[in-house]
Amino acid sequence: MPTEEVGTVRNGPMVPADGTAAVDLYWLPLGAGGWFVRLNGRLYEAVRARREHRRPLDLYHSALEVQVPEGRFVIENSWPIPDRDGAARGVIVEGPVVHREIARLRAFRYEVRRWRDGVIPDVAEAVGGPRRLSDDIGLARRLLEVVDELPAPVWGRDELGTGEMWNSNSVVSWLLARSGLPTAPIRPPNGGLAPGWRAGLVLAARSVRPGDVPGPGSAGPGPVQHLG
Repeated sequence: MPTEEVGTVRNGPMVPADGTAAVDLYWLPLGAGGWFVRLNGRLYEAVRARREHRRPLDLYHSALEVQVPEGRFVIENSWPIPDRDGAARGVIVEGPVVHREIARLRAFRYEVRRWRDGVIPDVAEAVGGPRRLSDDIGLARRLLEVVDELPAPVWGRDELGTGEMWNSNSVVSWLLARSGLPTAPIRPPNGGLAPGWRAGLVLAARSVRPGDVPGPGSAGPGPVQHLG
């Protein structure tokens, strides 16, 4: 597994020397810390709720923190890209936002980080704090490894015909499914919705290769977006 540059900010405990491992999921209100994403998310959900004849729901963005004996890593999708120093944030993947033709501009590209000793910028706003998904060291290491295989569809569009747009939740659900972690029990906070979650599961199911042994709940793109 490639080694990233070490960050300077910590948002969680370091891993004990006895080899303890953990995979934690954070649910962050969409647009926490940024009015532009929050406003657009609310408009998106208002239109969708009206079309589906229901009340608007709270929207959530997800991020992961993985602890292994080698260190602690934050995995998160971020847009827009703040600067060109991606190595300092452990950037593994960059992809286009809205349209590939305009992705030459940094403002229209997103990045996915596997950031050693990194920080989730809005972690203080996470609803319910970290949710422990696994303490299996093999699964934790596998999760870190599959970040290298992550696809980079157009953010905010259903470019690959999964039935949902690709976004940060798609990245997290894809990684969990491809690493073998169970995804069926995972739900956003009560009364909330995680748009894009199903897109990651659908794409992960398509990309399972002969010889892969998916874990429980990782191969099927069943209903995982619960309304609370």
